[in-house]
Amino acid sequence: MLFHIFALLNMYLISQIMPKKKIDMAQVKAAMLDLFNCLTREEQTLLEESVTTRKLKRNERIFCEGQPIDHIYCLFSGKVKIYKNGVGGRNQTVRLIRPIQYFGYASCFYNKEHITSATALETCLLASLPVSLLMQIMQRNSNLAMFFIRKLSEALVQADERTVSLTQKHIRGRLAEALLFLKECYGLEEDGYTLSIYMSREDLANLSNMTTSNAIRTLSAFAAEKLIVIDGRKIKIIQEKELERISKFG
Repeated sequence: MLFHIFALLNMYLISQIMPKKKIDMAQVKAAMLDLFNCLTREEQTLLEESVTTRKLKRNERIFCEGQPIDHIYCLFSGKVKIYKNGVGGRNQTVRLIRPIQYFGYASCFYNKEHITSATALETCLLASLPVSLLMQIMQRNSNLAMFFIRKLSEALVQADERTVSLTQKHIRGRLAEALLFLKECYGLEEDGYTLSIYMSREDLANLSNMTTSNAIRTLSAFAAEKLIVIDGRKIKIIQEKELERISKFG
């Protein structure tokens, strides 16, 4: 019995120290084609040798606020939330990541530490690109620099729009906008109604800048008005036009 315990422990330790299995580089290049197209053949080879991939479980942390920045990430599959610690230990979700999107790079251009945290919302496949190598390439390749400037510009525009929504809209408007944002970001399931993301009430509240209790009450009100149907974490959007009206004027 003791032998079996030691054997299992040994297998676990070996699995922890073994290098993570890489997916086929052709798949990596196909997924990150927009980035690889910015590079010369020599630079592509350098990046190929440095890219690593890993699989994350739901709720697994990718990086933490205040942690040194050593990698930029690209999400191949799954869903990731970016959030920041707020007043009283309350987290504020600032962005959701979908395939194929890059994240974790905003701070590296002026700071050496992450100013946000990132966690997997479900099982994810993730690529990690060393910041030091990307910075080295950017020094001589303006195409790669412009690539990340465009990404930063897109993120800044979206952040400005969300700031207005979260500070000026009432609770109903914020939650309606959050539901529509989730639909736009992750789409619907085959039935054409169910959001393709199952968020906890706390995560939905953080995305909408409200307390969890307010999110639950407002969701219940939307369900009573037959705008949505709730089944556990599954949410079906029934009256999208009405949600758009509430989001616009709420």
